[in-house]
Amino acid sequence: QVQLVESGGGLVQDGGSLRLSCAASGRTLNNIATGWFRRAPGKEREFVASIGWSDFTKYADSVKGRFTISRDNTKNKVLLQMNSLKPEDTAVYYCAVQMFSNEFDNWGQGTQVTVSS
Repeated sequence: QVQLVESGGGLVQDGGSLRLSCAASGRTLNNIATGWFRRAPGKEREFVASIGWSDFTKYADSVKGRFTISRDNTKNKVLLQMNSLKPEDTAVYYCAVQMFSNEFDNWGQGTQVTVSS
């Protein structure tokens, strides 16, 4: 089992930036697919970005060109750099890993991101 802890959320103005961090304990993230998801108030959880075991990255269309997912192998973290934030990016952001299957089956508790207009 791996424990995931997200951090870096907060309140930022429209057009601002934040960097989210997903720290893992119990297992290395270096060779495991890790993803970021978000849930906005009143909406379903949605995919944001992922990085595969081979470092292949994938993004939701809504964040392409603004968000960047990367690994910090020395610290066993996966980062999400979020630039040009918009009010519609407001959500709780979760990281997750594919531990036992090709599905994201191990989740963190989430970190709140609020973008004010």
